[in-house]
Amino acid sequence: MLAIKQEALRAINELPDDTDIEEIMYRLYIVDKIRKGQKDIENQQTLTSAELKNEIESW
Repeated sequence: MLAIKQEALRAINELPDDTDIEEIMYRLYIVDKIRKGQKDIENQQTLTSAELKNEIESW
C-alpha cells in the first residue's frame, strides 16, 4: 500500500481543478474507509454473509 499522504495526494490530483472542498473531503473519507477495510481483511476482522445478515436483522 502507498503511504497515506501519497494516497491522499494521488486521490486529490485525480480530481478536476474546479473541485470544491466538500468533494475533496469526501474523496479523502472514501480513501480512509477503503484503507481501513483493507486492513480489516489483512487482519481477518471481517464478517461472513450470514453473520452480517443476522446483525442487520437485529436492528
